[in-house]
Amino acid sequence: MRPFLLFAIAVAACAPQPTPTPAPSAPQITTAEQLVTAMHDRYAGKWYPTLAFVQKNTRYLADGRTDTSTWTEALSFPGKLRIDVEPRTNGNGNIYRNDTVYVFNSGRLVRQARAPHPLLLLGFDVYFIPVERSIAALREVGFDLSRMHESTWQGRPAYVVGAAPGDLRSRQFWIDRDRLVFVRMIEPSRRDTTKTAEIRFNRYYQVGDAWLAPEVEFLIDGARDFLEEYTEIRTGMPVEDSVFDPTTWR
Repeated sequence: MRPFLLFAIAVAACAPQPTPTPAPSAPQITTAEQLVTAMHDRYAGKWYPTLAFVQKNTRYLADGRTDTSTWTEALSFPGKLRIDVEPRTNGNGNIYRNDTVYVFNSGRLVRQARAPHPLLLLGFDVYFIPVERSIAALREVGFDLSRMHESTWQGRPAYVVGAAPGDLRSRQFWIDRDRLVFVRMIEPSRRDTTKTAEIRFNRYYQVGDAWLAPEVEFLIDGARDFLEEYTEIRTGMPVEDSVFDPTTWR
């Protein structure tokens, strides 16, 4: 190699090299407000607006037996859920609309009450309504939004809102850190406050840019109490608003 070429290579090696621009990182989430904002922003305009399925229910009885039933459900987001108990000809079921539940028996309205639905909010509505409304609704149903930490659920990192690390008793919800979807809720059991109730959204799979959990599991003190399994699932189909109108129940 010629001397002048060696000199040029040496000069180039000693010259200052440009510092590579670091890739932008996702903003760190340390508060419940930041988490709800991230959930909303991730899927706003991308989540399926409607959902329908046939739901097989299995209740686990204290004597070891099980009792089964079937419901047909339709949802329109935000805030609308209809449950028809099969056989539908009996006229039994519920409508949830705008935080109010309407209960029907034999085709007649037998109860109407304010009933915010935290699973409907955390599983779906959070991607549709303004963040401020979600925050207010979460406070109304009893979550302490000042408490938040990170943990692991089913081998995946998760955010936990409503409890300190190690507290598996206080009312709290768990959000998958990477997917930003609801996976778990824990609270004192309403039937027996000395026990702990738990709800899990299981077996998530991707639907377009969104996600769907076809199994919901309810536990009391760690033992399975009730299981919902969804089949004949449809998303994004048109649903008339009259389906959720309690004055036209039939």
